[in-house]
Amino acid sequence: MLRHLEIWLACARYSVVRTLMFRGDFIVWSLVEFFWMSVNLLLISVIYDHTTSVAGWSKYEMMLLVGTAMLIQRFLMGFFWSSLFEMGRNVRTGNFDFFLAQPGNILFMASTRKLDPDGLLNSLVAGGVVLYSAHKLDLHPGLADVALYVFMVLCGLVIHYSILVISMSAAFWLTSAQGIEGGYFTLTEFSRLPREAFRGVARFLFVWLLPTVVVSNAPAQAIIHGFNLRWVGWLIAIAIGWFGVAIFVFYRGLRRYTSASS
Repeated sequence: MLRHLEIWLACARYSVVRTLMFRGDFIVWSLVEFFWMSVNLLLISVIYDHTTSVAGWSKYEMMLLVGTAMLIQRFLMGFFWSSLFEMGRNVRTGNFDFFLAQPGNILFMASTRKLDPDGLLNSLVAGGVVLYSAHKLDLHPGLADVALYVFMVLCGLVIHYSILVISMSAAFWLTSAQGIEGGYFTLTEFSRLPREAFRGVARFLFVWLLPTVVVSNAPAQAIIHGFNLRWVGWLIAIAIGWFGVAIFVFYRGLRRYTSASS
């Protein structure tokens, strides 16, 4: 574990240095992500100008939910997105050989080689939205509540990471995996909606089968309503299950990889 931490720190240092070499690009993408987050929050304000509740959620409860969803997504974008996005292209071109020769676990090396500081910077904005919403709701969570919230956010990050690994591992079977990331982001849009808004087939699909709603709703409800053993247990079980499936699919696909020499 210490060796992998050293490798990750070296990769992180390289990513920061590279970002500082292209400061304009960093500023532009940070502003683009900030604008996208602002539009989402503005949409909530517009909706609640015409109603006081959506699926039983008040304005600032909804803002806390959206802030939690954005926080998880910003962490995903900052820590894993660039590396996993390039994985499909590297498999297609044979450049994935580079990761096979690295001194570490293949999946770890392939998914953590690059950091996106712009995504991590905007995670501070998402965290600010959560804190502001909690203040408006007059919430006073204790240290244990905050620790539980952080833990559940990390579980949500593991679930998103696992689904993305499964999606991009399709490159081992397909000629090109381009466009799959678009489908993934379409699914993540549902994480900004309350669980109570889903009914019937949609509830089964997006709450239980594909846990895109649970990853944000569970932490938000924990900080608003307090500890719920059922939600925490369900989230942990989902995180472990999807992570196990992601590892299986990745290494199953890796067997099909024929390298650049084929």
